Order: sequence, then C-alpha cells, then structure tokens
Amino acid sequence: MTTRTYQDAINLLNTLQTNAAALEAVRAAGSRLNPNAIPEMIEFLERIEYTCEDLNKLNVIHITGTKGKGSASAFTDSILRHAKRNWKVGLYTSPHLVAVRERIRIGGKPLSEEEFSRYFFEVWDRLQKNGPRTADFPVMPNYFRYLTLMAYHTFMSEKVDATILEVGIGGAGDSTNIVPKPIVTGVTALGLDHTAVLGKTIDAIAWQKGGIYKKGVPALSVNQPDEGMKVLKERAEELQAAYFLEVPPLPGAKSVKLGLAGEHQIQNAAIAVQMAHIFLHSWDDMESRPEPLSDLPPSFLTGLENTKWPGRCQTVPDPLYQDTTWYLDGAHTTESLSCCMQWFVQPGIGLPVATDNRPTRVLIFNCTSGRSGLAFLSTITEKTQELLLQHKNDEKAEYFFDQVIFCSNVTYADGHFKGDLTSRAMSTADLVHLKTQHELANAWSQLVPTFPNTAVHVLPSIEHAIQTVHGLSKSPQKISVLVAGSLHLVGGVIEVAGLSSVAL
Repeated sequence: MTTRTYQDAINLLNTLQTNAAALEAVRAAGSRLNPNAIPEMIEFLERIEYTCEDLNKLNVIHITGTKGKGSASAFTDSILRHAKRNWKVGLYTSPHLVAVRERIRIGGKPLSEEEFSRYFFEVWDRLQKNGPRTADFPVMPNYFRYLTLMAYHTFMSEKVDATILEVGIGGAGDSTNIVPKPIVTGVTALGLDHTAVLGKTIDAIAWQKGGIYKKGVPALSVNQPDEGMKVLKERAEELQAAYFLEVPPLPGAKSVKLGLAGEHQIQNAAIAVQMAHIFLHSWDDMESRPEPLSDLPPSFLTGLENTKWPGRCQTVPDPLYQDTTWYLDGAHTTESLSCCMQWFVQPGIGLPVATDNRPTRVLIFNCTSGRSGLAFLSTITEKTQELLLQHKNDEKAEYFFDQVIFCSNVTYADGHFKGDLTSRAMSTADLVHLKTQHELANAWSQLVPTFPNTAVHVLPSIEHAIQTVHGLSKSPQKISVLVAGSLHLVGGVIEVAGLSSVAL
C-alpha cells in the first residue's frame, strides 16, 4: 500500500474548505448559524467511534471570547505544563500561522508531520467507513469541524491529562461545544466580530459565547461591557453553571513578567490564572468552590513568563536583513487593532528611544473585506495620534508610516499558496482585480489625503510585499515593519520572509 504523506493529508483537508461562491451565497441569503450544527457534529463524532461522554475523559478547559481567547488558551496551557510537569497537556487552537499542525499541540509542541498524518487518516478512514445516518446531514465535515474531530481523536489516543479547547466562532453552536462536562469554562473580552453570523450587538454576541457554560461547571468571564456581562450571567444561570465568577485583576500585575507583549495581555493572563487554579483545585476536590487566587504560586509565575504565542504583538528581528525588524500582530477587529497600536506606538517598539534615529516605518495590512477598511484604518490613525500625544512625540500621525502596503493573503508571487496556507474563501475575481486591496488603498487616501501616492502599494501577494520591504533596505535608516489585520497574512509573512526560525 502506498504511504500517505503529510502533503496528502493537507491536500485532502483543503478539499473540505468552503469556497468563495458558497460563502457569498450564504451571505446573500442572510443566513445565520446552522441550526443543526451541534447534532451534525455529534453524529460526526459517533462516526469516528466516540461518544460525547467519552470527551469528558479529556478534562477540558473551554475558552471563548472575541479577542484574547487564543492568548488566554496559551497562558492556561503554559501554567498547567509548569504546575504539573509530568502531565500531558493538549491544546487545540485556531487559526494556524504557518503549518496546520500548529493547531493541535501536546506538551506545548505541534504534532509532527508524521503524527498529524497518522491521526488525520485514522479520522478520514473512519468517516469513509461509517457514512451519515441522518438524511440531509453532510457526508464530510468542513475544514474546521474536521480538525476539531481530529483534535478529539488525537487527545483521546494520546491519553492527555488535560485539554484546553479554544472555540472557533461563537460558542453555542461551535464544533468544540459538544463536551458534556468540562472542568471549567471561560469567556475573554467581547467585541463586534463575525456579526453576520453571531449578531450585530454585544448582547447578541454574549448570548452565543455564553453557550459554552455547562450544568455544574464553573463559568468565568473577564470584565465586560454592562450589556455583555448581564447576558453572560443570565446564560450561566439558564445553563445551570456551578457558579459565575467575574475574574478579579491579575494578582501582582505590576510585578508579573508576561511572555506575551501588550497591556491587554494582563486581562488574558488573569482569566488563565483563575481557570488553571479552579482546574487544579477540582483535581483534588470536586465538591468545594475555591477562592480566587490572590497570590501566584511560583509555577504559575513561571508559566506566565514562559508563554509563547507567535503572531500576537511579537517582535521579530529579520535573520537576513539586519536593519529590518518585523512587528507581527494578527489583530483583525477594531478593538484588537487599538490594542495592537497601543503596543506598537511606544518607545523601544515603533517609536525610537532617545538615542535612536527615527526608523523607516512600513505598514503591511489586509482584511477579509475592504468595506471594513475605513473603520480599521481609522482605528490605526486615531490611536496613533492619541499615543503620539501621550508620549509627547511631535510626529504627525498621518505620516507615522512612510510606506503602506495592501496585499492579498496569496503566499507567492506566482499566485500559488503554500499548501498549509491555501484559502478557497477568496473569490477569483477579488484576487484577479485586488478589489479588497484597492478599497483599502482608497480608504487610506480618504483618511490621509496628503499621503504620497507613490508610497501606497496595492500588491497581489505576500511575496510582492516582502520584495517591496527588502527594496527599502538600501536606505541608511533602520526599517520597522508592522504586519496587521489578519493572522493569515502574518503567517504568510513569517513563511515568505524566512522568519520561522526566529518567530516560531
């Protein structure tokens, strides 16, 4: 029998992506979440020969939110691994940056290509052998559902001691939401994202996110806008959670060294600390409710300090172009872009310290819809203005960046994607005409009408963007490149610019 390789697995996985035409049809119909999402997912699970009750053996910490859920998951994973060094800790997150196998980690490390291939084909073969039982249910799961099933199968096979599950979209109908009894559930900061699916208000989004709360399971949340917090408390009561806890501030926040940059990470660390604390307490005593931690044990401090989560407020020196530094943040909502600029526009990051010369600054940006571009780019310029004033810097916000590049998420200049970074969600017409990128360029010109046209670039691929940056390296100044708006873009930049050895 021919050996089935990692690339074979990736090629098959990519066939499960929803294409651009189908996505557009869903949007045009004004469809919301699939009402059969959970029943379909349960049937898929049974077809790979597990029951929902089996998943309770994974000892799940379930995390959702609009922003920060990935970082909170990474903090929680690191804390547990440092607190229980003999444990196998599983972590399931999305999206990936460079390789799909990053989404399924054990002991802090992504599955190897061999492990990914083995578990991928075990799931694939079971789905092929055990066909659908319910009329109108799909024969195969979509891309994200498949990877979720694969994560369940991997963690069950590896007999992990603890599992951190990050929700994909929303909560109530998400593929991760079929575990009957997690150990603890948590919601990070709420904001307006995926509004076409989850609703256009904070309370509508809170209702979806609060859907991960479970009967008899502690329900946690960071501080939220009033309307969001009210709904989360109602959801916790409706779903009969063991109790609801608004997470207190991170103990000793001013002296704690976090492995992830940005002030917003303090809140993500705070919920991770309390979830890990409740999890470890329940390991010894399922009956009593622990008081929130007021002092951090040494293992928690070490876990927070050693957390790594690439592509989020990350500074990466270019290994080949010594005068170029990349600042990577996949921020893709107005709230997360505001946090991104809060991190970038400060001395020692995007601003020079007193003894340094001003660098040449480049913005590489993309988002899934150019129609959101004006709001996103306004956030960047307005937050920059606010922070320049705060730091008593007399630069003009409109000329903070010297070059602005709007490129697609296509990996290479020849129009091809790296296999792991393939996206069928982009329409061919959009790619050919760069419709989104032209909309972004127009939005920038509207915001900064005096910005020189020659410094605004609309480019068809990430490789073109990297070439443009490298073309600036002849200048005597250091070059600072902020990459934002999309984790897919950030992952492509890491791949094409050869940053993997440093960034990952």
